[in-house]
Amino acid sequence: MQTKHYEFWPNVTKSLTIPENSLYDNLTVSAARYPDHEAIYYYGHSISYRELLQEVESLAGYLQQHLGVTSGEKVLLFMQNSPQFVISFYAILRAGAVVVPVNPMLKSNELEFYVKDCEIRNGIIGQELSEEVQPLINKTTLGQLIIASYSDYTGEEKDIPQEALAPPAVFHNENFFLWKDAIRSNIQPHDQRLEADDLAVLPYTSGTTGLPKGCMHTNRTVQANTVGASHWSRLTSRSKSLMTLPLFHVTGMVHSMHMPIFSGSTMVIMTRWDRETARKLIREQKCTHWVTISTMLVDFLANPELQPEDLTTLIGISGGGAAFPKALGEKLFKLSGLEFTEGYGLSETIAQTHFNPPERPKMQCLGIPSFDVDSRIIDPVDQSEKEPGEIGEIGEIVVHGPQVMIGYYNRDEENESAFIEIDGKSFFRTGDIGRVDEEGYFFIVDRVKRMINASGYNVWPTEVETSLYNHEAVEQACVVGIPDPRKGEEIKAFIILNKGYKGEISEQEIIEWSKQQMAAYKYPRIVEFREEFPTTASGKILWRKLQEEEVVRFEETKK
Repeated sequence: MQTKHYEFWPNVTKSLTIPENSLYDNLTVSAARYPDHEAIYYYGHSISYRELLQEVESLAGYLQQHLGVTSGEKVLLFMQNSPQFVISFYAILRAGAVVVPVNPMLKSNELEFYVKDCEIRNGIIGQELSEEVQPLINKTTLGQLIIASYSDYTGEEKDIPQEALAPPAVFHNENFFLWKDAIRSNIQPHDQRLEADDLAVLPYTSGTTGLPKGCMHTNRTVQANTVGASHWSRLTSRSKSLMTLPLFHVTGMVHSMHMPIFSGSTMVIMTRWDRETARKLIREQKCTHWVTISTMLVDFLANPELQPEDLTTLIGISGGGAAFPKALGEKLFKLSGLEFTEGYGLSETIAQTHFNPPERPKMQCLGIPSFDVDSRIIDPVDQSEKEPGEIGEIGEIVVHGPQVMIGYYNRDEENESAFIEIDGKSFFRTGDIGRVDEEGYFFIVDRVKRMINASGYNVWPTEVETSLYNHEAVEQACVVGIPDPRKGEEIKAFIILNKGYKGEISEQEIIEWSKQQMAAYKYPRIVEFREEFPTTASGKILWRKLQEEEVVRFEETKK
């Protein structure tokens, strides 16, 4: 284990003792400490920790005694960001069951995979998603649903998204139960012994490189990152976290929900991303912390209404998802005096394994291994360890730490290939290619499966994208390998232009500029301007979808 990064470690302990209790216990502690403190702010409506705990208890009792939810049962949570998501998550845990959080953008045929994979019987859903769930009733194991209307929790605020304005719907199905009825039942849950090593949540991988896989996380693995993030971010009970990342995704789940609840601080919830609403909430609610993704922050900084005084209460903006353009990092610093501190993690590690030190971050860098994490760079084939350096040898990033999942659910074969043993310790193979510099900071190069082979040269798309971001006209870039009959693969860049450059610059000009910035085998030979990119619900660009479109186009030209 390398320790060079300890020289730049922030002024906190380097190792943590993980609590031996459950995530649910974090809520009971905060509710006992700060019963009248604001836990949730949601479009003009406030919920105290006392109220939050009471509603969690009522819903947990309803799940157990009305729906028959049993210990260890997998329960579907299919909902957008809302107070009900938070209440549902902790109520499922209180009932002794396992949360299966699923992307609310999924269609019925996609959702069916998750229901079947976990043999789900019961679910809690947002009412706007009922049409996607209804076809699965009786067709699968799914039989009973609690249906929530977000408008039950909104207050008097102007910038409320449509989903949170819709009044409670009426359902004529004996297996559909209304959220309000569940909460008002005041059924006390059975005593349930909750252990640190009980399975707590099954977040699924995004499925961009194959079928999604459920990552088995216990209370212990989630607590490792919840407690670690809280210490690293210096949260106190007076902190306010802006919640814009989707809660079904591990980064939003840990940093925007579990971490504030652990510290007894406030969650300022947004159901749908809107940069102007985010600006107003940060200013009016005096938000102190915002964990986001690069694509969201790019959009936020493009808001012409944004002023330095809007950001004066923020003490930290952090996240990841994709490399953050250097020019925008400078703009953010000029506006707020803050640097965007990037991190790195996966569903398999329930968010972060690496953080940038707040006082010494590096741009477009994953950061240093977090509390009790041993991370290394190995050769993907022979598994030999690569050496750090000013440039650093390139290899696969592997991690050993307390937040690593216990395995994929029902995937014995994939579990065997996902882990390797080094120095007597089990390491998870991330599938990401990276390097370590001489100070112990990790940098990502690309995904193993994303590498482009152009005329025998290995080209890493992220490296090309990073260079493209140095062009003032480029707002976002995505580089893929496309079929080429002579070279095998050709390099193509999809680009979203900054507003002032649309119609003012051509694709060929970008190509000519790239020739001067990159080695001859790296620069994109083809550039296509787009108005938007396909993305996951967590904001990651679906590069594979763009690549697949090019494959289809290539096959059609051969006909």
